[in-house]
Formats: sequence, C-alpha cells, structure tokens
Amino acid sequence: MNFWTKVAGIILRNRYLILIVIAIITGLLATQMKYMQFSYTEANLLPENHEANIEYNKFLEIFGEEGNLVILGIKDSTVFTPEKFNAWNNLVHQFEELDEIDFTLSIADVKKLKADRKKRKFVLEPLYEKDPTTAEEVLEIKEQLFEKLPFYDNLLFNKETGTLQTAIYIKKEIINTPARRDFIFDKLIPTIEKFEKENNLDVRISGMPYIRTLNAQNIQDEITLFVVGALGITALIFFFFFRSFRATFITLLVVLIGVVWAFGFIGLFRYEITVLSALIPPLIIVIGVPNAVFLINKYQQEIKKHGHQAKALQRVISKVGNATLMTNITTASGFATFVFVKSDLLREFGILASINIISIFVLALLIIPIIYSFMPLPKKKHLNHLETSWIENVVNWMERTVKEQRITIYIATLVVIIISIVGVYKIRVSGSLIEDMPKSMDFYKDIKFFEKEFGGIMPLEILIDTKKDKGVMKLSVLKKMDKINEAIETFPELSKPISVVNLVKYSKQAYYKGNPKYYQLPTSQEQSYIFSYTKNSNSEAGMLKNFVDSTGRYARITTFMKDIGTDKMDIIQERLKAVIDKEFPADKYTVSVTGKALVFIKGTTYLINNLVLSLSLAIILIAIFMAWMFRSPQMILISLLPNILPLLITAGLMGFLDIPIKPSTILVFSIAFGISVDDTIHFLAKYRQELMDNNWRVKVSVYAALRETGVSMFYTSIVLFFGFLVFTLSSFGGTIALGGLVSITLLLAMVSNLLLLPSLLLTFEKKIANKKVFKEPSLKIIPTKDEMTEE
Repeated sequence: MNFWTKVAGIILRNRYLILIVIAIITGLLATQMKYMQFSYTEANLLPENHEANIEYNKFLEIFGEEGNLVILGIKDSTVFTPEKFNAWNNLVHQFEELDEIDFTLSIADVKKLKADRKKRKFVLEPLYEKDPTTAEEVLEIKEQLFEKLPFYDNLLFNKETGTLQTAIYIKKEIINTPARRDFIFDKLIPTIEKFEKENNLDVRISGMPYIRTLNAQNIQDEITLFVVGALGITALIFFFFFRSFRATFITLLVVLIGVVWAFGFIGLFRYEITVLSALIPPLIIVIGVPNAVFLINKYQQEIKKHGHQAKALQRVISKVGNATLMTNITTASGFATFVFVKSDLLREFGILASINIISIFVLALLIIPIIYSFMPLPKKKHLNHLETSWIENVVNWMERTVKEQRITIYIATLVVIIISIVGVYKIRVSGSLIEDMPKSMDFYKDIKFFEKEFGGIMPLEILIDTKKDKGVMKLSVLKKMDKINEAIETFPELSKPISVVNLVKYSKQAYYKGNPKYYQLPTSQEQSYIFSYTKNSNSEAGMLKNFVDSTGRYARITTFMKDIGTDKMDIIQERLKAVIDKEFPADKYTVSVTGKALVFIKGTTYLINNLVLSLSLAIILIAIFMAWMFRSPQMILISLLPNILPLLITAGLMGFLDIPIKPSTILVFSIAFGISVDDTIHFLAKYRQELMDNNWRVKVSVYAALRETGVSMFYTSIVLFFGFLVFTLSSFGGTIALGGLVSITLLLAMVSNLLLLPSLLLTFEKKIANKKVFKEPSLKIIPTKDEMTEE
C-alpha cells in the first residue's frame, strides 16, 4: 500500500472530523478579515535601506510629507464675474475652517509684499480689501494678479490661458490615515459638487491625496468585481464541460472557502490591501478550479469504469493526489520566488499567493472526495461529457499533428522564437505613477488638465544641504539655486519651480515699489539693504517656512512632473545632475533629487532587475522538482523548453503591442510559468507510467499520455484562460494587461505542452527511452497499473 492510498483511507475514514476542522479554521480566518485595511500610501517598491528611500526619508524628516496638497482648478471666463469670482474664493474658505486642513491658498489669500521705508522692513498687504461687486473691480484684481505679481504665476494662475488654481493643504498627520478618505468623500467632493451645481462651473480636482484616495476606492470596488467575475465565469465554463450542477456546486464551495481563507490570511498577517494583494482572492478561484477539474474528472472516469464509489474515491485521492500536489507546489514556487525580492510589496504578494495556493489544494483534496462520499453515484447524463465528440476530435487532431507534422511544429517554433526576440528588443520600461490609473475616470482627465495647464501634479523635490546654519540665504547659494531653476524651466515635462529664490526675487520687486521688471535676484550691492529689510520683517516668515528649514541650513526646490516614463526621467535627472554638480560641489554641499514619484520610478527599475532573479529562481526550482520527480537530466531540458517558449512569445507581444514592463506586468512571467508547468508535470507523469507499462516503447506511450491527459489539460487551460481574462474587466491598465497577457501565455503553454512536448519526446526517444536514463523517480506521481488494480 503506497503513501497516497494510506492518505485516501485516512481522509475517507475521518470525514466528519475533517469537515469540522475545516469549518473551525474557516471560522477563525473569517474573524481575521476585520483586520483587513486598504493601503493609504503609494506602494514602495524599494527596500528600506535603498539610497532613494534614505534620501526621501531625510527630506520628509526636514520638510514633512510633500504629498499633502489637493488642488482645485477652473478654466472658465465667466469666473471673472463678481458673483462667481466671490463664490470661488468663498469655496476655499469653507475648507479652511475644517479640522483636517492645515491651510489654503487662493486669490483671496494673496498678499502683496511692500517695503515700509520708514521702518525699513517688508509688510504684507491683501491684494484687495473687500469682495468686488462690479466687473471692473474683478478685472482690476485680475490685472494686478496676472501682470504685477509674477511670484504667483503657475502657483495660483496660468497667465496665458486664464486658468485659476487653488491649493488646499491637508494636515500632514492625517495624510496616510483613514481620516484622509473620510475628508475626500464626505467633505471635499460633496462641497465641490454643490458649488458646481449652484454656479454652473466645472471644477477640476487633483493632487496626490485625492488621486490616492480615489485609486484605493477603485481597488476596493474591483475586488468584489474580480471575485464575482472569476466565480461566475469559471462556474459557467465548468458547467459547460461537466454538465452537472452537483459538480459545479462542489467546486464553487471549495473556491469560496478558499476565498475566505485568502482574505483571512491578509487580515491575519496584517497586510494592507494593495493593487497586487487585491488580485489574490480571484487568483485562488482561477487556480482552485483546475484542481477540481482533475479530481472530479478522475472520479467520474472511475465511476464509468466500475461503478464502485468507495474504490473510485480512494483512487481519486491516490492517483491524482500526488500529481496535483506537485502541480500546486510548482505553481506556488512561481509565486514564492517573489519572497526573495527585497520589495515589501512583492514579498507580501509572494507569501500570500504561495500559502493560499497550497491551501486551496488541501481544501480540494479533502472536500471534494468527502462530499461525493455522502452523495449518490453520478447519473449517466453526468458522465456523457467523457465521450463528447468535439473533445475527441480535438485530441485526434493533436495526435495527428504530432504524428505527421513534427517538422512543421519545429519550423513554426523556430519562426516564433525569432519574431519574439525581435519583439523583446522593442519592450519599453514605464515608471509612471498614473499610467495604470483608469483613463475613463474623471480624476484621470483632471490629472491631464493640470498637466496641460500647470505642468503636472506629481511633486519632484531637490533638497539642498548647505552644511551651515543660515547658509541658504547667502547670495552665492541663491544664485546657484537659480541656475537649477533655469535648468528645470527648460524641461516641458516639469512645471515652473518654487523655492526661496522666488521669494527673494519678490522681495527685490517689493523694494522697488512692486515693479515686476525687478522680479529678479538682488545684485551684491543691493543684497545688504534688501536683506536688512528682510531681517526686520516677520512678514516673510510664514511664506519662508515651506522653502527653508528653521535653521536656514536646508532649502528645497519643488517642481511638479507630468506623467513621464523612466527613459525621459533618466534624461532629466542626468541633465539636472550635471547642473547640480557644477553649481554645488560635493565637498561643500549635499544635494539630492527626490520625491514620491521619483522613488516610484526608481522602484520600477529595481523591480525589473529583480524580475530576472525571480524568474531564474522559478526556473531553477521547477527544474529541481523535475529532477527529483523524474531522475532524468534530459527530461528537465525537454520539459522546460515548452514552458519557456510561451514566456518568450508573451515578452515579444509586449514589445509589438507597446505594453511596457511595469510593476503590474512584471508578475505575468512568474505567474504564467508557475501555472504552465502544471500541464507538463501531468503529461510527463502519465508518459512515464505508460513507458513502464508498454515496455519502454516511446510512440505508444506518448500517444497514450496525450489521449489520457489531453482532455484534462484542455479543460483546465480553458478555465484558466477565461479565469484570468476576468482581470481585463478592471479599470487599471496594469491589471488589464496582467489578465490578458497571462491568459494568452497559458493558452500558448497548453498548445506548447500538447504539441511541442510530445514532439520532443518522440524526436529524442533513443536518448530518453531506456531504464538507465529514465531512472525510478523518488516520488511516484501516478501509480503503476499493478497498483491500480489493487482493491
């Protein structure tokens, strides 16, 4: 009696106990679901000790959270009428009074800097004393703002298009908490919708807190969509193949318990739900259904053969259990390779996916035979699908092709490899924070609006350490900073920079009675008396604190980026670095370019470097499994080729279809490889058994294995294809690409395993079809016919 026969006996003898244990574990994991929470920050793809993270954390330490700005924009000439102009400014004041808001900046808040000659200091005066009541008064305010106050250009208005902008700064302490979500959905959006209705104006909203909140909500909504969609489509296909409500119900029960476990593990480990971990529950459904296909298909085949339920259930566990375990281990291994990547986001995804894949295998192996043991034997109509003519025709076609068209298969494979390699060279890398965001949503259109009008919404920060207290306010340092500002303004992908330099230029303009032509840095002669006004004044203190730290040692230059990829960002960084190195020698100053968007871009590059590592690990691990199971070096090479080929084709397709490598699409290769190897294991396991039973005659064994496993492989591949296709219902570009690419890859893997793999076995028959090369495996995946005839 082999190991799996013993396992079958234990499972069937302890049915009630096993069901009680599963119910208790499911209940306990269900209680952990209350600890699930959605991520309120962007995914950090880099390890904590990465240089980019260290620089960014230092910036946050000095200046605090930079992603706390919500911006409102309006482009409508009617806003310059008294009623709408006053309503626009009053809208911002409504937010200013809220607990969640630090401060706001709108036209109503604009202060003019003036030089008080008597007291030799600068004072701040409001742009206007009272709300305008006539069109002339509004136009006068507009003229003053647009023509005489260049300090506010691109900060509060676009002079060329007449677009107005208002800044709302959320308190930094709530920016990464649920309070941010409550503010956005319960206060910001309803207030703006009411304003739009009352004034017939279209208000654009953006800024990282707003984008992140709506993004998180989209992820939350899509989890339900994915789970329901995956359940629906896989159940439909399953029923189409098996024509049995009973079999479909049992399968749905198994995967539903698997989904509860998946959510439970997320809560148990206290992981946040991100755009990646949101894929785990539907992934478990898609991977769990093929387990049910193999188990139920084998049960029905056994019933058809001899009609004895106890024997059929025992054989389901003993025959399919080992092969299904191996296939699930290889799938889990594909995901587990992410555990070795230093990115927390991918490590969490790898841990959750691999644990849940093994869990769904255990659930299927226990629940399916136990439930069938309580039910009457399947009726004849439930077994008719085993003789379906169209499936028979498909298997006949595959057998005929392998027998007669082997050279054609190899030529086609070679042509596909060459074309795919050409496509691989066309792949581009994308490190965009917003590229995957739903393009049909209003908030994406608003991002593009602000990019066009104000140069972007994603902050890029330059942190300057002068290494001396009050070193920032030296004229030499300010001039160096101005050189960086000038360099930034040459890039159409970046907005006009904001820094202490702008404020010093404004001081000179104020000193010369507000004449805009003096909006420039003071000369060395002007420096002493203009700066003496500054020292006597408190009026600039509030404006200064956002650009210079309290010691005067550190300064920041803030610009905003458009949605650009890694290639453009690399060029911008190189050119900026050249200016920085020239102006700020490393021995005297420390200057770093940072910001959340830049950290994300660098994280993407980091992940791509790790993609090679994780995929190589997956291939090595699965090669070790093959060696362990089949004890044949030749078999390792023959089995890996049909699975690496679909990955190469997918990479080529990504190049030709301009689907970039990014955090979401990086997953395609490891997921697809881990799953596609399952078909190879099933096929080779059956092939090895046939070899021994047919006195090492390769042709007979290959065709027998093809006929026996072809149907199940076809069923499972179709289920997986449509299951992963559910992800294309997403509004996120990356998730759509992931679903489509994995579906195509798995379909290609099925064709490869059913045509190329048998062809290779037949071609190399003399090298592999002997007992010396094909040694006794360390693990019996499928029992021999002698064992199968035992009661």
